[in-house]
Amino acid sequence: METFGYFGALAMGLSLGLIGGGGSILTVPILVYLFSVDAVLATAYSLFIVGLTSLVGSVSHISQGNVHWRTAIVFGIPSIISVYLTRLFIVPLIPQNIAQFGSFAVTKPLLMLIVFAVLMVFASYSMIRECKNCKEVSDTPIRYNYPLILLEGLVVGMITGFVGAGGGFLIIPALVLLAKLPMKKAVGTSLVIIAFKSLIGFMGDLKGSETINWDFLIFFSAVAVVGILLGSILSKKVSNDKLKPAFGYFVLVMGIYIISKELFFHHA
Repeated sequence: METFGYFGALAMGLSLGLIGGGGSILTVPILVYLFSVDAVLATAYSLFIVGLTSLVGSVSHISQGNVHWRTAIVFGIPSIISVYLTRLFIVPLIPQNIAQFGSFAVTKPLLMLIVFAVLMVFASYSMIRECKNCKEVSDTPIRYNYPLILLEGLVVGMITGFVGAGGGFLIIPALVLLAKLPMKKAVGTSLVIIAFKSLIGFMGDLKGSETINWDFLIFFSAVAVVGILLGSILSKKVSNDKLKPAFGYFVLVMGIYIISKELFFHHA
């Protein structure tokens, strides 16, 4: 199972390198189902892995001038504050046993997995459908809707903090629609935002009671980084338009599988 897990880490990095996002949505299921990591701890590990791989992936975008720094700051600061506070205060406050319905117990790990799986279904939809606005490359000056961008940053930060996913599928459309960024700049800016908010969010866990297995975490991250470097090379030869919907369907199946397994076959 661990061998499959490391192949999964490689695939996660590959998808980030190839399509600029989406790969982080696989990190928590890989950790939970292939490495038997507790769901709460898996969301913490995921923040570190996603942050590090996104940081590596953003380097080429920075060198190509695909990062709009003003947008990264306006969106990123509320997002970073939100994810850090969520990991430091909100996640530890959630009780281990939330509710009991007959023989079915709603636990903290179960809640996190279900919220995560629902997020996967939404993420898959944004990958499968064609984003018409995303194809428009505009040379007009970038116009800001500051209140909406700040609010989106706070909300995405809270979601990232709770489930440990980077949230690229939420950030990229927001940057295209609210900040009017061209698609390439939206992807590059998104990776920078994801990198910083995920790594700073992970620092909120270091003050908690979770025991971090650093050897495992660094090795897993290294495999994912190899994947993102390979993906960046392959992205110059492979069509993004064909890959993204196919990956979206895979994420959709995974999301439905997690919901079914945790709700209907949890005690099987």
